[in-house]
Amino acid sequence: MPPRPSTFSIAARDPETGAVGVAVQSKFVGVGSVVPFVSADAGAVATQSFANVAYGPDGLDLLREGHAPAEAIDRLTAADDEAPSRQVGIVGVDPDEPPAAFTGDECHDHAGDRRGDHYTVQGNILENADTLDAMAAAFEETDGGLPERLIAALHAGNEAGGDRRGEQAAALYVAKPEGGYDGRNDRWVDVRVDDHERPIDELERVFKIYDVTLLEREAPAETQELTGDAAVAVEAALADLGFYEGEPTPDFGDDARDALESFRGMNNFENHSLPVLEDAVARGWDETDPDADPEPRLIDAIWRGLSRLDRV
Repeated sequence: MPPRPSTFSIAARDPETGAVGVAVQSKFVGVGSVVPFVSADAGAVATQSFANVAYGPDGLDLLREGHAPAEAIDRLTAADDEAPSRQVGIVGVDPDEPPAAFTGDECHDHAGDRRGDHYTVQGNILENADTLDAMAAAFEETDGGLPERLIAALHAGNEAGGDRRGEQAAALYVAKPEGGYDGRNDRWVDVRVDDHERPIDELERVFKIYDVTLLEREAPAETQELTGDAAVAVEAALADLGFYEGEPTPDFGDDARDALESFRGMNNFENHSLPVLEDAVARGWDETDPDADPEPRLIDAIWRGLSRLDRV
C-alpha cells in the first residue's frame, strides 16, 4: 500500500466571485500534487488519507454533469473497494448545492470532517477534533478574499493541534473564471510548498509575492505619497538593496521614485503602477516587522497596502 499522508484540508467556494479552491497541509512531501483538484466550471475536490487521485478528475466530471457533491461522493466511493481507507471533500460551484465530505471507517484517528454553507474541512491522523472545529471557525470568521480565508483555516487547524505526525508540505490552489495568467485559463492561485519545517508560514509568504505579482486589484480612488519617517526608512531599504544612492530624507523625491521603479521592475510588479505601489508602501510600511530584511519588508508593505483594495 502506498504511504498514507496525515492531512488536513479545506475545500471552499466564494459565491460572490465564482472562485473555488483547496488549501492543504500534510506530513507528506509534495502534498499539492496529490490532494487538490479544482476547476472554475465545476468545483473543488480534496482527496486524501489513502488518497485515490482519480477522485479528483472524476469528481469534477461528475459535478460538470450536474451531480450534487453528495451524489458525486456516493458514486466515487461505491465504485472503490478501498473506500473505507479514503477521505474526500467536495464543493461545487452552485451556491445552492451544499458541500459534502466522506471519511472512511478505516481512516486513522483522529479522522473526521466538518461542513458549512460554502466549505468542507477534513483531516486524518490529527492530534484532536479541535483541529477541524478551529479550521471551520477560522474560515467563517476571517475577513478578506478566498485565498486569505483558506490560509487562515490552515493556520487555525495547525495551532489547534494539527497533524499528529508533524508538518512538511502545504498547498493553495484556487480557480476563478479567466483568473489565470493573462486571463487565458482559470488557474487563479497555484502555490505549493513541497518540503519545509513550517510549510503554512512559507505558503503564506510565497502567496503574498504571488498576489502582488500576478493578481489584479481595483484602482484606488486616491493615492498618497511617502513622506516623513516612512520615506526615510524606505529609502534606506532601497539603498541597502542597491537601488538608491542618495541620502535618505523625509521627502520621497524623484531619485527615490526612480529607485522604487527599479525595484518594481526587478520584482515583476508591473501589475501595479508606480503611484499605486508608492501608495501601498506608504500605507503598509508601519504594519511590517522592523527587524525583517529590506526586500521581504518592502514586499510585505506592498501586500498590506494593496490589501485594502478588492481583487478583480
